[in-house]
This record gives sequence, C-alpha cells and structure tokens, in this order.
Amino acid sequence: MLTNLRPPQKNKSEFSASQKTEAAIGYSTAQKYDMVVFCHLRWQFVYQRPQHLISRLSKNAKILLIEEPIGYDNHDENSGNLLVINDNLHILQPKVKDIEAIAIILPEYISNLNPSVGWFYSASFSPLLDVFDFETVVFDCMDELTLFKGAPKQLIEQEKYLMANADIVFTGGKSLYESKKQHHDNVYCFPSSVDQPHFAQALNGIEVPADIANLQAPVVGYFGVIDERINLELLHETAKKLPNVSFVMIGPLAKIDQSDLPLEDNIYYLGMRSYNELPNYLKGFDIAMMPFAINDATKYISPTKTLEYMAAGKPIISTKITDVVRDYSICVNLVETADEFCEAITYLFDKRDQLSMELEYFDILKKTSWDATANKMESIIKTFAQ
Repeated sequence: MLTNLRPPQKNKSEFSASQKTEAAIGYSTAQKYDMVVFCHLRWQFVYQRPQHLISRLSKNAKILLIEEPIGYDNHDENSGNLLVINDNLHILQPKVKDIEAIAIILPEYISNLNPSVGWFYSASFSPLLDVFDFETVVFDCMDELTLFKGAPKQLIEQEKYLMANADIVFTGGKSLYESKKQHHDNVYCFPSSVDQPHFAQALNGIEVPADIANLQAPVVGYFGVIDERINLELLHETAKKLPNVSFVMIGPLAKIDQSDLPLEDNIYYLGMRSYNELPNYLKGFDIAMMPFAINDATKYISPTKTLEYMAAGKPIISTKITDVVRDYSICVNLVETADEFCEAITYLFDKRDQLSMELEYFDILKKTSWDATANKMESIIKTFAQ
C-alpha cells in the first residue's frame, strides 16, 4: 500500500489574493513594456529557469510574460488575468481559444507592439512573431520540447520558423548547444545555474518539515516535475530491494497519471511544494537523487536540481544523463540499474569521501549563479542591439 499518496498540491505561490486584486484595479489600462516573454511554463508552477532569469532581468526592464491560454467560461473568452509580481514584472494569462488568438487581447494589456526584446521559451508562440516589431528576438531554449510526450506535430515547423527569425539563441545545456548551433550562427550555451544562498540554507539549522521529519533513514529524495522523464521502474525496483530506505518524491505530476506511480510502503509522494520550502526538505534528505529515464525527453536536459542539491551539500545519485556525465561525473554517483542504485545508497549513507565531495561541489558552485547568467545574457543582448 502506498504511503502519503495524494493529489499533487497547488503550489504555495508567492502570489496573494491582494496582488491579484491590485492587478485588476491598478493596471486597468495598457502598459508600455521593454520586453515581452512567451513561456509555456506557468509562473506559479515549479520555480525554475524562466522564473530565475526573468525575475532578475526585470530589475532593469519592464517585462510582460505571456503564458499559454488558460481555461475560461464562455462569457470570459477573449479576456485575461494580469498578475502583478512587482511594478516591472507582469504575467498575462490569456483566456482565448489558442495561442494565435492571444493577438486579439494584446491591445488591452500592452500599448506598444515594438518592445526592444521578444524572448521565447517555446516555439509554440511563434505565430505571434508577426504581431510585434521586436528590435531583438531571443530564443532561450531550455528543453528540446519537440521530443516531449504529447508534443504537437507542428512544433517542429514552428521551431524552424522561430530559429530563422531569432537574433540570439541561448541553450540550457551543452547537448542542446551542440544541437542548435548546427541551425543558427549566434548560439550561446548557458547551462542551468543555481541560487546558492537559497539552497545552502539546508546546511544551517532550519526546520525539517513534519511530513518527512520522522521517516526511517536513510531518506533518499527528489524534487521536480514527475513526468515521462522519470524512470519509475528503476525507482520501484530499488525501493523493493531496500525496504528500510525511505524514498521521497516531491513535485507535481505531468503527462502521467497516479496509476502510473509505483506503489510501495517506503515510497512517499508529497505533491508540490513551494520554492521557499525546498531547502527545508533538502535538509531532511540524506541523499538526493535524479532517477531520470534515458529517453528522447531526457536526451538534451541539463537538470537544474544538480546544482541545487550540491548547494545543500547532499550526496547525489543520478542516472547517466549526458550533461550530468559530462560535467559532474567526478562528484555525482552515476547508476544504470537498481543494483547499482542500491550500492550507491549504501556507500553514500556511510558518508565516505564526504570532504572530497564537498570540495568538488565548492569548485563547481563558485563558477555559476543565476545572477551571473542573467548579467551575461543581458550583456549579449545589449551588444547585439548596438
């Protein structure tokens, strides 16, 4: 019987009801923006690359981030929600039938269709390129979305169109860089970075959440989206072989059902937790894991959580994701089978080579931060625009 299985919880977002009211009252007229961002990921979903970068870029530019359409009642069609994060960062949730129809509602929210920068996270928004007159078009390619489960067939052609019109392409890892540089002459590699001070809180005396505080040690944990990229069979086999180890999975389900999840007494699904809570959960992990499947959806990924686990000082076990093998094999335990996974857990729980691991983490972490990444990206854009 599965313990702690419940529907993924709604993110405890930083948005408040008062902020939404402010959005409705204080921003009733169209605004002028310096940058428009098109993002397939919800701002209030898992806090990851778009949130890290766009929140930092908004310190020097007024930004409107447009999400994919959300559900609506018939009388709400061709309207939208405007969420105000701060004076410089607004999130538009369109209530329209499809992405192309977003163009209908734009005059209500943006007064200038010639912002300096158009920033795309997904080529699915490429039909809106012709609506704007951007000075610079940026494609920040964080994933190879065309290989994800359920990807629309037209996405391949849309990406070709976006790549043809993009002035600058950023990629979220080296494998993606090697792929995209074959199709564009101005590509820059910016692998996932880390907010080290945030996750380093796990090294201090913060509280371990009650729902994992009393689990049997060792606690082997994961946080992130739980989707087709997770090797659920590997997790299941390992949990069966180590019934005295607690396996914790934190995050929302996407494109898989609860019926797909392996059921064991020592696997705990806690649902979604906010970004601010993650250091507390990491504090309760003895070992952090990345049990990714090796498939098309993971071919080009560069997991952000690798560095977040490092910042928390946690031993890491990962399957052999290309960018993890290439960049972190010196300090991440790489496995392929359940037997290897079991051996790694046993080895790491003995805390052997702890000092060596911490030194390797230090060398890696000192070279990267989201602040530095955002500043470098901003510099590239300014240089191009000159």
